[in-house]
Amino acid sequence: MTTISLPTIVQQKLAAFERLEPEFEQCFQFLQEVHGQKRFSVFPIAYIVRYLHALWVAECKTCLLSVSRTVKVYEGRRSLELLQHWQEDGDTASVVGFLSHKLDMLPLEAISRQIQATQRSRANSNLTRRLIYGRMVMLNRGINLFHALDSVFALPEEELQMVVSVACEQYRHYPSQITQQLQEMDSPLFAFVPHRVLAERNMLVMNRLGVSVLSQPEDQPDRRSWRRCTSTALFPPFAEQVVQPYVDMTSLNHNNINRDVLNSAGSSLLRTN
Repeated sequence: MTTISLPTIVQQKLAAFERLEPEFEQCFQFLQEVHGQKRFSVFPIAYIVRYLHALWVAECKTCLLSVSRTVKVYEGRRSLELLQHWQEDGDTASVVGFLSHKLDMLPLEAISRQIQATQRSRANSNLTRRLIYGRMVMLNRGINLFHALDSVFALPEEELQMVVSVACEQYRHYPSQITQQLQEMDSPLFAFVPHRVLAERNMLVMNRLGVSVLSQPEDQPDRRSWRRCTSTALFPPFAEQVVQPYVDMTSLNHNNINRDVLNSAGSSLLRTN
C-alpha cells in the first residue's frame, strides 16, 4: 500500500466537507424535489428560506471539493445576499425574481409536440413515456413556483418580514451570520484547488445521491429511451501497432547467411559454392 501525501489545503477541504456532508445530502434531495421531482401542495415561507439555504449549502460543497463551475452553478452566494436584504430591507421583489429565474417552467408546448410526434410514429414507446414524465417534472416545477409566490403575496409586508426572520433563525442566517458566511466563502478554504482526491470524493458522493434521485420507474434500465446495443464493428487488436516503413527481414535477400538462393520458379533452393 502507498500513502498519498496531500497538501494541507486539500486536507482542510476534506475535513470541512466531512462536517457538511450530512446536511448537503438533505439539501440536495430537497433541491431535486423543488425542481420538479415532487409536487408540493403548499410552499410556505419557511420552504423558500430552506430552498435558498439549500442552494448555499450546495455551493459550499462545490467550493470545498473544487468542482468545476462549468458543471452546475447553484448561486449560493446570491441566495445568502437575498436572505440578508429580505430581512434588513424587506426586498421581496428580488426574491420573487430569483425564484422565477430558478423555477419558471420550460416551454410546455415544445415537449408536448415531441410527445405527440412519438405517439403517432409509435417508434419508441420508452421515449414517449420519458417525455411524458419530463413534462410532468416541468409542470411540478411551475406549480411549486406558484405555490411559493402565493405564500409570499398572501402576507402583509411587516408580517412577511417577521416570518422570514423566524425561518432564517432556524437555518442560522441572521444578517450578522450571513455577513460572516459570505466572508468565509472568500477564504482560501473555498478557493478553487483542483486535486484528484477531491474529484474522487465528489464522484463518490454524487454517485450515491444519484441512486436515490434516479429511482423513478421511468429511469430504470428497461425504461430508458434507447436500449444498449452490442457493437457489430470489427476492431483491430488493441496492442497491434505497425511501424512504418516496415521491411520484411525474413526474405532470403536480407536474411541469408548461407547464401541460399531461389530458382526462377521459386520452388527449390540452390546453394552456391
